[in-house]
Amino acid sequence: MQIETALFFESVEQIYERVFRAVKPRTPLPRITVRFRRYANANSRIRLENGDLRADISDLLQDAPAPIQEALAFILISKLYRKPLAAAIAARYRRYLNRSDVRRALHSAKKERGRKSYRDPRGRVYDLCAIFEELNFQYFNGLMACPELGWSLRPSQTTLGHYDPSHHVIVLSVALDSVEAPELLVKYVMFHEMLHLKFPTEHRGARRCVHTKAFKLTEREFQDYKEAITIMRRFADSRSREKREGSARDQTVSVA
Repeated sequence: MQIETALFFESVEQIYERVFRAVKPRTPLPRITVRFRRYANANSRIRLENGDLRADISDLLQDAPAPIQEALAFILISKLYRKPLAAAIAARYRRYLNRSDVRRALHSAKKERGRKSYRDPRGRVYDLCAIFEELNFQYFNGLMACPELGWSLRPSQTTLGHYDPSHHVIVLSVALDSVEAPELLVKYVMFHEMLHLKFPTEHRGARRCVHTKAFKLTEREFQDYKEAITIMRRFADSRSREKREGSARDQTVSVA
């Protein structure tokens, strides 16, 4: 794909106007406002408000070159109007975010600006500190330095755990701090997140590999791995079913 030569002499607003015309050629051009906001990451937003198009872009992207601003404009406007996005445009933007200098800047900003909220690791049923130590000695010879640990503030239906490298913290969903969650499942989720410390995310051009081949091979060394996977799927299905039934009950009450 050729990059418009004019974009090197355009303001950010002019880039968004041109991209809007390309995405919605038959729609009258709305008034477009682009603001750079102090965010803790590279997230950006766009919305249609009273006929005006308003884009809030992370200030971490303010110095990005014009081709990247153009790619982001295509991504945001295409998503807003549910239009297909060319793979080359998405790859261009992703390659920029995966540059080592950009990743360092994003990491520093998230650490400086972002706040991580979570509950004490000693839950009602399970103690994450004790579980971490047990797994550390069983699988890592006790050599893994313990990060911050905690339970999430709210139960997640889709994410049972995550490791945040910017704040060096492992957070497990509080949905697991329950007698309904088998201990094997809690240990498996913790083990999975511990592997993220051992095998960091790899960046290759536009690709971002979170679970490398080495990660997946080591994960299978978990004792009763297959049973843990089966339990996890069963647990997730039961949580989803409860949520659907709860939503149905709530909907009936609200109608009544």
